[in-house]
Amino acid sequence: MRILLITNSARGHAVAEALARSRHNPDIVTVSSVRDPGTRRLSSEHHVMDILDFPPILELAKRVKPDFAFIAPDDPIGQGLADEFAAEGIPSIAPMRKLAQIESSKSFTRKLMEKYGIDVSPKFKIITKHDANTKQIIHNYINDELQGNYVVKYDALKGGKGVKVSGDHLHSIDEGVAYAIECLNECGRVVLEEKLIGVEFSLLSFVSGTSVADMPAVQDHKRAFEGDTGPNTGGMGTYSDATHSLPFLTESDLKQAKEINRQVAAALLKECGEPYKGILYGGFIAVKDGIRVIEYNARFGDPEALNVLPILSSDFVDICQAIIDGTLTEEMVQFEHKATVCKYITPKSYPDRKDEKGQPVSFPVIPSSARLYYGDITEADDGSLHLGGSRTAGIVGIADTIGEAEQIAQAVCEQVEGPVRFRSDIGTQQLIDQRIEMMKQLR
Repeated sequence: MRILLITNSARGHAVAEALARSRHNPDIVTVSSVRDPGTRRLSSEHHVMDILDFPPILELAKRVKPDFAFIAPDDPIGQGLADEFAAEGIPSIAPMRKLAQIESSKSFTRKLMEKYGIDVSPKFKIITKHDANTKQIIHNYINDELQGNYVVKYDALKGGKGVKVSGDHLHSIDEGVAYAIECLNECGRVVLEEKLIGVEFSLLSFVSGTSVADMPAVQDHKRAFEGDTGPNTGGMGTYSDATHSLPFLTESDLKQAKEINRQVAAALLKECGEPYKGILYGGFIAVKDGIRVIEYNARFGDPEALNVLPILSSDFVDICQAIIDGTLTEEMVQFEHKATVCKYITPKSYPDRKDEKGQPVSFPVIPSSARLYYGDITEADDGSLHLGGSRTAGIVGIADTIGEAEQIAQAVCEQVEGPVRFRSDIGTQQLIDQRIEMMKQLR
């Protein structure tokens, strides 16, 4: 069996490792945006290429004739790489472009949920027209309907950085209006939403049409610095619990999130006329009266993949084949009842600058209770490792409890040598207790 893996981050390393564990012993051919040692050592061929330059990728695919492709990053999915592969007779673990709008278009997602009665969106308004009255319309909606608590979403893929939130990034209604107009000018649409108060979490599911099999719930920490301060990043770390829920969620919360993923998968089939095949990533928030949807993604999260894939006890290749064949069932997807804590190593100046790019970094021997997944890092010909400008590597501790998993991840992170940093507080009881207390106060 041969698998073509498209990747650009530690998420792809985690995918490659999970595929390599399969009883099928697949031959993995990788296309990556960096020469990282993780996927390279697991691959028979490792090609460093622009993952958005489709023609050479398609030429490679024609030559290697994979049984299927696994497209890990959002941009090639959103730009239709799965469609290109399908035209060559190659199935993908990734949705077709029109289905991938669940991530690439914020307005598509809100309209889809509204049309099919999935009533878990915040208040929202989609603006598509820019004329003399537009500024006033936006101002009035933010001020009157949302009482100044708002979110402005750029309505296209922009690496997650197209979302700005009042109080965090925008400090007045006028700033919100100005950013909304900027979005309109750039991509022709902007989505205004109510700012929700609660605790966020992720629930990812394997999906084949209306067949949905869930993964353990995970909580991400996007803020750059300790105590959830500083700018948003691609994610500084994550944790999951041995229960496959999270300490601040009720049984009803998790059940509702699972049901929403199923409703969205069914809605996508009705709306697009073809089945969604791949990973459906629900970004949820637990609020005063239940669960709301913040956004959807059309692929594994990063870091979330680093939490769930190491504890996947089912054969990952079998799951992928079942997604493609339309034979996926919940019973064929099993996870160990282990807790995980991921802490991301990043350059010291991340995310604002790239001062350390090219500098050497080294890692300790990784114990059996931990995992190391390489991200934006380059391996030189002499085997030395050098920093990129983004997140360097995810270090995951795996244990019976979150506390034990956190200690394992922390101990490994402390031994990394180089101009790097990480968030020590992710997975700690203090930070988890804050979430639990917030939900108690809300409810």
